Amino acid sequence: MSSVTKKAAYVSQDLSLLTFLKLASLHTQCTADLKHYCTISVFIKETLLGTKASPDTAAMVINPHKLGVHKLLKHIPLNAIFDAPSKARLRKAVNIADLRLCAKQRAHKMVFDYLDAGADDEISLRRGKDAYSELEMHFHILSGLKPPLDLSTKIFGKDVKLPFFGCPTAGNRMFHWEGETAAARAAQHHGTLYGLSSLATTGITEIGKLTSGPKVFQLYVWKDRELVKDVLAKAKEGGFDALALTVDFTWYGNRERDIRNDFSIPPKYSLNQMIEAIKKPAWTYDFLSHEAYTYACINTEVPADSLAAFVNSQIAPEFDWKDAEWLLGEWNGPSAVKGVCRPDDAIRAVETGFTTMWVSNHGARQLETSPATIDVLPSIREAVGPDVEIILDGGVQRGTDICKALALGADSVGVGKPYLYGLAAGGTEGVIKAYDILKVELDRAMGLLGTGTVDELKKRGPGLIKKRNGSVRDYPDRYAYERGYGGGVI
Repeated sequence: MSSVTKKAAYVSQDLSLLTFLKLASLHTQCTADLKHYCTISVFIKETLLGTKASPDTAAMVINPHKLGVHKLLKHIPLNAIFDAPSKARLRKAVNIADLRLCAKQRAHKMVFDYLDAGADDEISLRRGKDAYSELEMHFHILSGLKPPLDLSTKIFGKDVKLPFFGCPTAGNRMFHWEGETAAARAAQHHGTLYGLSSLATTGITEIGKLTSGPKVFQLYVWKDRELVKDVLAKAKEGGFDALALTVDFTWYGNRERDIRNDFSIPPKYSLNQMIEAIKKPAWTYDFLSHEAYTYACINTEVPADSLAAFVNSQIAPEFDWKDAEWLLGEWNGPSAVKGVCRPDDAIRAVETGFTTMWVSNHGARQLETSPATIDVLPSIREAVGPDVEIILDGGVQRGTDICKALALGADSVGVGKPYLYGLAAGGTEGVIKAYDILKVELDRAMGLLGTGTVDELKKRGPGLIKKRNGSVRDYPDRYAYERGYGGGVI
């Protein structure tokens, strides 16, 4: 294709956008904005003629949010129409695998794959789920229990109604416009812990207003100590009870689905990305009709750039145990080291001053062939003893998985993908449904196992769970892979 032909193609796209914007402006009587967009036509003509435009003007053309598209679209209530099929699918979902399919059908391909994928060949992603299938539950009978059971426990010393919670995850607004607020409302609804990522797209103050329950703030190993101090101060002011330092993210994992999809934040508006956006109108309208998202916990004036580029520029691979000691001194409160998979590291973390061991491999998104977290959990519990709090995440898709983790040494369980599938499928309603599903499954599993409380499950658990070799019979049916069982299936 010649350069002139390419220019004409881009101009055609821009003119189509302008036509839509003019119609939208007439619909909403936004005459001031219409005048602004009409000035863009001058730039388009200059582009067609080959004249050079200013960098600021060029940026406005390639970024709908800088053009102000969201200011127009927010006045046109089409969300309900585009979301109707998604809501219908969400109502029919009966398990987390169903929510995954709902998310896949609503979200842009690059967004869903970012959520769904693991590192490299996604071996650890599959193993993380399969490991739970190799654990059998040897139940007691005639336990005299009846539903609902008492699922309450403590996390970071605070009372909660559920022994599981949504892990802090970056950039929630890329999945649904409600973003972190949806997860916070779901945590409040279910009376459990809320976790906020330092790469969140919703600010600390806003989250503090949405949930009165316990909150943990997640922090990466930043280079800039002044940035760290500032973020910690905001977290304390926002009512966060505990700090979680993520230590398994000193390099950015090789997530090949992201590379193939040309994943970026915000999208690059390539032809392929626009085609995928057209296929998912509910997600696309959400994205275009709301404010551009930023890393709200760090600097709301800086747009959310490519996550990989941001991490590579700000993460400190050289961060060590001495830096961790400094951080704990700055925080001076309950603290977790997130990313533990070895007993010796757990022991050193306790000696350094961390109060909680968070057993995690970052959702199998970092080091390929890292172990399944449920497999290393018993050894870490043995190493630190019965009094040190342990949180586990990784591979959890069922309430039975949560039950097994509690039985083998975890005090509570974090879930990532399950609630993010719910978020991508339907915002607050989807996250609440994800929690509902896991709560019902956990209640049933504990009842059938013969344990009436979380404390009883933890005390008797090691004698109730036994490991066996894996089998092809672990896969429920021939459609298991399609539903996402085992993970890593594109």
